[in-house]
Amino acid sequence: MTGGFFAILDDIGVLLDDTAAMSKVAVKKTAGVLGDDLAVNAEKAAGFHASRELPVLWAITKGSFRNKVILLPIAFLLSAFAPSWIIPILVIGGVYLSYEGAEKIYKYFFPSQHHPKPLAETVENEDDLLAGEDKKIKSAILTDFILSIEIIVIALGTVAHQSIMMQVTIVTTIAILATIGVYGIVALIVRMDDMGFGLIEISKRFIGWRKFAYQNTGNILVLGLPKVVKALAVIGTIAMLLVGGGIFVHNIEPLHHALTFLPMLLAELSSGLAIGFFALGVEKLLSPAFHKGS
Repeated sequence: MTGGFFAILDDIGVLLDDTAAMSKVAVKKTAGVLGDDLAVNAEKAAGFHASRELPVLWAITKGSFRNKVILLPIAFLLSAFAPSWIIPILVIGGVYLSYEGAEKIYKYFFPSQHHPKPLAETVENEDDLLAGEDKKIKSAILTDFILSIEIIVIALGTVAHQSIMMQVTIVTTIAILATIGVYGIVALIVRMDDMGFGLIEISKRFIGWRKFAYQNTGNILVLGLPKVVKALAVIGTIAMLLVGGGIFVHNIEPLHHALTFLPMLLAELSSGLAIGFFALGVEKLLSPAFHKGS
């Protein structure tokens, strides 16, 4: 009886070791996408009024968790019963990400005459502010949905040869840790200035090198936030194009072979740009017809 009990414990220990080992492999495989996910979502979460940053970020985080709750069961079912559907779904998501990246570049070079100010500046009408926030939150959650698909699919592909229980455990763990990690870091980024002001306030309690260290670190954080936000806008756009282009290059065989003469990073970026601007052109051609109809 005792021997059977310890045998069960030993099996559990082996399972946990295997899960930890496979989780490390899956994390390495998804690390690149997680980095892009961080850049994209940090850019999406920036630009709100200071008092609204954390509530908005929490709304996006909850949306991200809902995305995982929807996607994980679907991913496991598709993996088990319709694996051929996964790639087309992934490619559609890649088109959306590339379109978003291309649209940001287009708006930079051809800004609209009625281009809205950042939400952080438009606080005159609370209803308009909340409506604008809601629109940006929905856009961020939709982008997170696409990125989550790729993270889950990559993690699932890493453990496809494992038992279904191992797949569920590892992929679910990766999905949860990705959400907590990405949005935890995003929260730190958008509150850089508050941390800086806090350090400046603390510096008043000291004299000498401690005062200098706290005060200068605080000033760097406060002055650095606008630069970080601007950098994230650029990095986030490039990240969307790279993720979208990466989906095309790695999952569309003719495209993969056609671009073998290019370094992988350049192949992914050029694919994202080409398909993104093609999708943007189609949208520009069709949108007048839809507006006329409405």
